[in-house]
Amino acid sequence: MKIYTRTGDGGDTGLLDGGRVSKASPRIEACGAVDELNACLGLTLSTGVDPDLSKMLGQIQRKLFSLGASLANPATPAAGDTKAALDETDLGCLEEWIDLLEVDLTPLKKFILPGGHPAAANVHLARAVCRRAERRMVELGVVHVGAVPFAYVNRLSDFLFVLARVLNSRAGVTELEW
Repeated sequence: MKIYTRTGDGGDTGLLDGGRVSKASPRIEACGAVDELNACLGLTLSTGVDPDLSKMLGQIQRKLFSLGASLANPATPAAGDTKAALDETDLGCLEEWIDLLEVDLTPLKKFILPGGHPAAANVHLARAVCRRAERRMVELGVVHVGAVPFAYVNRLSDFLFVLARVLNSRAGVTELEW
């Protein structure tokens, strides 16, 4: 199979149901933002994060791939495809990880500036991209996305914020307050 198809040369792209839409459509914008978020997490993993965090990020990458597949299907949310479906368990997992990671962090008293250790800076970037993905999903609406994916991406940005703080803490980098 060749990687290039030439079918998108005119500015449109295929969806999972066989339909075609503009590459600038809200659905493709949402897919692209989720893909970019996943790439940011891959970049973070390339910096050599601790194994416990690497495992979490790997699981999230798989969920984001599923979310992208779900967004690429204009049928009902997740279209009954259990591989692409996010559920309440996925939300609970993110919340458990946030609670677990926050135990070792100093409570915030001020806003912090994104940055610090390269891995943490990557995660701060991922958090901003996550918020963009969320905005693009909101453009599509809950009817086309589903309530759980909305909540998952919202919770994921919280997780990424905490993760960035953990990465700075483990690296001995002091966060800059605003």
